[in-house]
Amino acid sequence: MKSSQNRGFTLVELLVVIAIIGILVGLLLPAVQAAREAARRMSCSNNFKQIGLAIHNYHSAYKQVPTHGTGTQPGTPDQYFRTSALGNRYRLSMLVPTLPFIEQQGLWDQISNPSQQRTDGGIQSPPWPSMGSTPDQIQYIPWTTEIPGYRCPSDPGFGLPALGRTNYAACVGDSCWRVYFGPWNAQRTQQTAGASNQARAAHRGFFKPIDKTRFRDCLDGLSNTIAMGEIMTDLGDNDNRTITTESAPNSSAPGVSLASIRDNPTVCKPLINPERPRFWDPQYYMQSRKLFGRGYRWADHGPLFSGCMTILSPNSEVCGPYNTLGTTLIATMSSRHQGGCHVLMGDGAVIFISDSIEAGTSSAGNVWLNGTGAQAPGSASPYGVWGALGTRASGETIDEQLNQ
Repeated sequence: MKSSQNRGFTLVELLVVIAIIGILVGLLLPAVQAAREAARRMSCSNNFKQIGLAIHNYHSAYKQVPTHGTGTQPGTPDQYFRTSALGNRYRLSMLVPTLPFIEQQGLWDQISNPSQQRTDGGIQSPPWPSMGSTPDQIQYIPWTTEIPGYRCPSDPGFGLPALGRTNYAACVGDSCWRVYFGPWNAQRTQQTAGASNQARAAHRGFFKPIDKTRFRDCLDGLSNTIAMGEIMTDLGDNDNRTITTESAPNSSAPGVSLASIRDNPTVCKPLINPERPRFWDPQYYMQSRKLFGRGYRWADHGPLFSGCMTILSPNSEVCGPYNTLGTTLIATMSSRHQGGCHVLMGDGAVIFISDSIEAGTSSAGNVWLNGTGAQAPGSASPYGVWGALGTRASGETIDEQLNQ
């Protein structure tokens, strides 16, 4: 009788099998990661489409697009004819009145009614008025609420020092001049002739800051006008796409001022780290700026938080003099997607724009009221196809296919 033996794997055979499995996993992992990013990018595009539908539904209801820079002044009577010492000074972004049209009626009800609730659990006295406080108040619960429809799944930003973050920003055109005050005076107590003239000349985008816009204002056509653009939120890593910088004292770097960025949007380039082009040079990093990053307040209409422009091409640096309200800067579009960012057109279409889009002369000055030559009011955008897409009535239409 012959005895039979069950022969198992040898150590060498087991190691060979493990090695083969490891190689296969290594080959499949990039494909899996790419598939996940493709899914996140699709989800981001869908979020933008929902916002586009909301803008169109809002226009159908109120015969205008949501105002970018809206709200109340202190002492304004609410729906119950009561006045309050608090108010938001017309600092609310267009994302606030859009809420009921993206199935956020519950949050809208909190904002549109007086409230005494606070983030810390205390009682607010006097109560928060209808339409809430200024959008930098962390104790006002709605402003700290994260809204999934306003976030790109590819962006990992979360939590303090930001309040509620957003990755979708209103496009105000191809000029940075007076985008924070619009046709109003600095106190926002009245519109003035001088400010209105400045606003009419410079504010050429789909959204006019603190002013009404209607579809009929888009003489170039809704399909030729960018309504909103995608932005990254700041992660506190000194990324020049998500935070501004400022010249250090006694340095050889050029000064960054309101006039300098208006007349040369590339004035901040010498402040970029030459060894790491996506980051500012460490010597220009100011610790105090960590509280004021891109996309940090979805409810704030300031260009740093929820505004964008078609001046520098996508994923270029955010250039501007540092100030706590983020009032004046070259608010560039950006994203965590590879090679470009999404834009929402006025007709509701969502398009992925490449970083390499033709953007004219980046160092050319913005169009504004007192500009001359190419900066004179009514001039064609100096920023090529990119700038033309950001203007609503400059007579520049795009015939080519923008999708990649």
